[in-house]
Amino acid sequence: MITLAAGLRLPTNGLDYAILAIYFVVVLGIGFAARRSVKTSLDFFLSGRSLPAWVTGLAFVAANLGATEILGMAATGAQYGVAVVHWYWIGAIPAMVFLGLVMMPFYYGSRVRSVPEFLLQRFDKSAHLLSSVLFAFAAILIAGVNLYALSIVVEALLGWPQWVAIVVAGLFVLAYITVGGLSSAIYNEVLQFFVILAALIPICVIGLKRVGGWDGLSTTLEHKYGHSFLTAWDNTGIGEPNALGANWLTIILGLGFVLSFGYWTTNFAEVQRALSAKNLSAAQRTPLIAAYPKMFIAFLVMIPGLVAAVVVPQIGHEGSGLTYNDAIPLLMRDLLPNGVLGIAVTGLLAAFMAGMAANVSSFNTVFTSDIWAKYVRPGREDRYYLRFGRMVTAVGVLCSIGTAFLAATFNNIMGYLQTLFSFFNVPMFVVFIIGMFWKRASMKSGVWGLVAGTTAAMVNYFWIYKQGIIAIPTDQGANFVSAIVAFVVGAVVMVAVTLFTEPKPEAELAGLVYGTRSPGLEEPPAKGDDAWYRKPALLGWGAIILAALCYVPYSF
Repeated sequence: MITLAAGLRLPTNGLDYAILAIYFVVVLGIGFAARRSVKTSLDFFLSGRSLPAWVTGLAFVAANLGATEILGMAATGAQYGVAVVHWYWIGAIPAMVFLGLVMMPFYYGSRVRSVPEFLLQRFDKSAHLLSSVLFAFAAILIAGVNLYALSIVVEALLGWPQWVAIVVAGLFVLAYITVGGLSSAIYNEVLQFFVILAALIPICVIGLKRVGGWDGLSTTLEHKYGHSFLTAWDNTGIGEPNALGANWLTIILGLGFVLSFGYWTTNFAEVQRALSAKNLSAAQRTPLIAAYPKMFIAFLVMIPGLVAAVVVPQIGHEGSGLTYNDAIPLLMRDLLPNGVLGIAVTGLLAAFMAGMAANVSSFNTVFTSDIWAKYVRPGREDRYYLRFGRMVTAVGVLCSIGTAFLAATFNNIMGYLQTLFSFFNVPMFVVFIIGMFWKRASMKSGVWGLVAGTTAAMVNYFWIYKQGIIAIPTDQGANFVSAIVAFVVGAVVMVAVTLFTEPKPEAELAGLVYGTRSPGLEEPPAKGDDAWYRKPALLGWGAIILAALCYVPYSF
């Protein structure tokens, strides 16, 4: 689990707490302001499909920028060095571009409210119901992880009891989502994005100054850990030992393709932000705009980890009492003056709340639209589903508080999150990708692909890896392998089932399979969307090229 050094306390004063209080007041104010625009269930669950691309783009990246990522990736930088950039430049950017250029036209054009609803249209009710239940379950588990991690950090840094931090943060998220729906969550995520940057940038700047700039930092690290600590691909040949426990093949296929594409293209907590955009062009540009800040956030989490490895040389060493997760909290304590410290604490809390809010808002949409409205109480008036959506938001937050304590039973939260992604997101991705590009994929192949992929990932992790049947050096390496196994098994089962079952009539596949268009859902470009700088292809390929160039200084 995320553990911080015993006795680690920040020297906060009244100014820091005042900044924190102002932030909470603004968060609630945004929620009540958004309430005026919530008239229908579409307003509540998808902001009435009315938001501009820059808003949904920043919300898209903020929804992923939870504090488990900030603390966990800084810890990864302190432990493994520059290799942490793989989770960004190959583990995020290509999948975000694929979502914007290829998948969003199908999601947005089909007018679905959720990712599982797309499976209903492409396959059948069994695939839809299973994916809805799996996603709702995973969303609550992940929201609970954010709450639990928040409680550990707040207890360690500010001295609040864990249960107080869990309840207070949960109630604030409940208040602004219940009042203002997805619009409230998204506009708060835009605010949280800038607050998080305001927390990370001073740590990077002051930290680099402390160690003599990048030259001083790299010289010290190379002398202490060797040149491979400052390169992304060194010692990643097949059969070569390295601290990460992964080779170039598992990095590219496991992280860069299966886990990454599975997360970014099918995780409704992310896709929901794009579906709330005002038109198709804005929906496509949402993940493409988000790709640019996501690309450079790699530096904002890597640099504090590297700096901590220098200024706190005993970090992570047995007997020191300091874990790699202490990297950012220690730098906050030792480098930041009061006022700036208050902003940094607020940034951490904002990151946790953003991650939780993204999962809770996606949970209430899937549970209401895909489970309750389809199978339990279909055909009711829209006002009923709006009221039910607000009620189930409260249920989701309460369940998240429960799963926050469940997360305490796991040894490593970052590994736990990656395990959840391999169990739930990867099987959904293989069903999507085959169903979207293969017309012949039958209606029944969807549900069996989900079952087979999820089962294969669990068998690989809990039996083959945990029982030591095949030696895999680390949990992260095991997660990469589980993702590959889930993808391959799910794909093979889908093909096999398709050979023995009926395909969906071709007339019902319009707008759901690549190369087809749905009649009546084509929309003319909005004014200004044809400007060259708004072209999705330009934004997408620009992000891919820029991410590849970012690798160059760290590849030799």
